[in-house]
Amino acid sequence: MSGRQSGRPTLEEVAARAGVGRGTVSRVINGSPRVSEQAKAAVDRAIAELGYVPNQAARALAGSRTDAIALVIPETEARLFAEPYFLDLIRGVSAELAEADKQLLLTLVRSEQERRRFEQYVAAQRVDGVLLASVHADDPLPELVRELGLPVVLNGRRTEDEPVPYVDSDNAGAGRAAVDHLAARGRRAIATITGPLDMYVARARLDGYRAGLAAADLDADEALIATGDFTEEGGIRAMRELLARRPGLDAVFAASDVMAAGARAALREAGRSVPDDVALVGVDDSTVARLMDPPLTSVRQPIEEMGRTMARMLLQELAESAADRRARVLPTELTIRAST
Repeated sequence: MSGRQSGRPTLEEVAARAGVGRGTVSRVINGSPRVSEQAKAAVDRAIAELGYVPNQAARALAGSRTDAIALVIPETEARLFAEPYFLDLIRGVSAELAEADKQLLLTLVRSEQERRRFEQYVAAQRVDGVLLASVHADDPLPELVRELGLPVVLNGRRTEDEPVPYVDSDNAGAGRAAVDHLAARGRRAIATITGPLDMYVARARLDGYRAGLAAADLDADEALIATGDFTEEGGIRAMRELLARRPGLDAVFAASDVMAAGARAALREAGRSVPDDVALVGVDDSTVARLMDPPLTSVRQPIEEMGRTMARMLLQELAESAADRRARVLPTELTIRAST
């Protein structure tokens, strides 16, 4: 006796017997080409051994299209609505999907429980593909979505050698352009406020900052580097930290406009004027930059176009059933205003 009291073998049991994921079993059953011969043989063997019979209704549902695309942002509502970056990204994705007559499903994943719930939603074949934003180095969602047999495109990347298709901007170039500009204005003690260093975007902008210092023949002083978190509060904390370490600093490159706004608040708190005492540069060229006092010099990245390009790449993969690795890196451009 096997111990099973009733019912047919399940997809999960087939996956466990074959030593593969549930998504791989689903792809084999539905005839997807995105399965290695080794995995296909293991699944076929497990199906035969267990006597698994696919549910034809489920197969028909899995083979159909929902005309819905999920945009997943692993951030809180407060960050989503306070950060112009995400609003511009959503605008670009939404516009491209609307032109293709696709529905946008915006999903916030803020906890492990919500991540598991999203996994179940995707596994139930309720969307045709997934767009992921704000990815950290240890984010498991890209591989999870691919394991379930759905195409996925990232906004940004987790590493230099990102295996999942992505759309990014020239983040190292952004850092380099900011420092080149500050050095050309005669600034010599140039600090930076980074994003979270478990994100490739933050590390790349830091690399660009260091490259700019080297090109200007300026020393790379680690005391002039403070880590932020892409929030205004993080910018305030990091700026206070920098002033405590190097009170004579004369310029700051903040890795986002929102952190630059926090840095400006901390500088005013310390009695430093912008740009007379400290020049300030951000990244994004968002409404925050234009509305600051003084208006902020910022490196523009084409956020809305990044959203459109992500959606376009995903739709092309759906149309062509292509699994090729694709990547797009869009250029950045310095916009000079009164803060420098």
